[in-house]
Amino acid sequence: MWQRVTGFVTRCVLSAADWKAAGHLSGGFLTLRGNDMLIRAFATRACRSARTVEKTAVKLFACPSCTQQLYFENTRCLACDSIVLYEPRQAMFVVAGASGAIACANSEQCACNWVAAKPGGFCRACQLNKTIPDLTVGGNRERWIRVEAAKKRVIYSLLSFGLDVEPKSAPGSEVGIAFDFLADPSGGGGPGGERILTGHDNGVITLNVAEADSPEREKRRIAMGETYRTLLGHFRHELGHYYWDRLIRDDAAWLDRFRATFGDERPDYEEALKLHYATPPAADWQMRHISAYAASHPWEDWAETWAHYLHIVDTLEMADSLKWSIGAMELASGPLLTPDTDRGAGRDDGQDPGDDGAEYPPASTGAAFDATLGRWIVLSNASNSINRCMGLPDLYPFVISQVVAEKLAFIDDLLRR
Repeated sequence: MWQRVTGFVTRCVLSAADWKAAGHLSGGFLTLRGNDMLIRAFATRACRSARTVEKTAVKLFACPSCTQQLYFENTRCLACDSIVLYEPRQAMFVVAGASGAIACANSEQCACNWVAAKPGGFCRACQLNKTIPDLTVGGNRERWIRVEAAKKRVIYSLLSFGLDVEPKSAPGSEVGIAFDFLADPSGGGGPGGERILTGHDNGVITLNVAEADSPEREKRRIAMGETYRTLLGHFRHELGHYYWDRLIRDDAAWLDRFRATFGDERPDYEEALKLHYATPPAADWQMRHISAYAASHPWEDWAETWAHYLHIVDTLEMADSLKWSIGAMELASGPLLTPDTDRGAGRDDGQDPGDDGAEYPPASTGAAFDATLGRWIVLSNASNSINRCMGLPDLYPFVISQVVAEKLAFIDDLLRR
């Protein structure tokens, strides 16, 4: 099941006028310190360097029949009862059957709500599937539905950046994406205890469908000492490896810039991972990496940072769709949490209850991404505070250091070229 996909570009960042409207001379900048937040003035050039890229898609949509608001996963308009399908080429919903819009062949199999390329065929996202779960196994259909929902969100993002989301023309082809959604052998593992590991290999993204069960995924998160683990995060990370091959590996100029920013990827990858799992990370890893795993090797640093870049821009896009005033949030959220007022004492969510050792928030990098990052950390502050009011873990329990900010800006620059 293969398919060819094209896309379009979308991006939105905060303008200097937005910051000034919020009552700041040049903009406020918050950063996370694990369970803490700091406030710091952002250099004026951060706002001056920001540029707004025309938006061609949003995360909230309108019913083509009655204009009622639709969400990305909708299959029916609750206002007018129209059956609707998502058309990725136009980033909009259409009425099923209108203008030749035919539902994907997986519409009844995994609740796919995308338009098929042809009657009886698959949609642009489902045509990337190489292997689907065994639907004779109880619970696998529900797992597959959750996997596909996460996959479609990341495919949406990749298309919105104008990236090539091509299916493989042949199994051994370097170019193209294929998804294998697999399960551990019955009984919990192979003869030697082998299990299916989520990963990337030459464009083939393998996902263990057990991760679609929240209790299993949470068990693995705790066992791995992670603060965040989701299906969407897996897809974003593993696809980051694929796009490193496509965008950086064979481009000498970008490869040099990558090595200057992330480090030299040529040291043995397998040995680096063995060392990572055998020894604890350096005490100050948060000063240079977005996660402890990112410290294992430059390829993992890239994939983790790529995933976080998509976390950031996608969530901000939704905030824009909801017409939230992030400038107003910044005014209100500044005093809520300070380094001295919340150490996470008594938390039961598995997050580090103490200071994470980060120093100060990142200063301006001089890149266009500075304004986007400033908005993100304001939104993160507000979201984390709301989650705590509900007794939930922080939505974004990560440190964005100066070095990490520069890595995020590198990815932004790469995708803007």
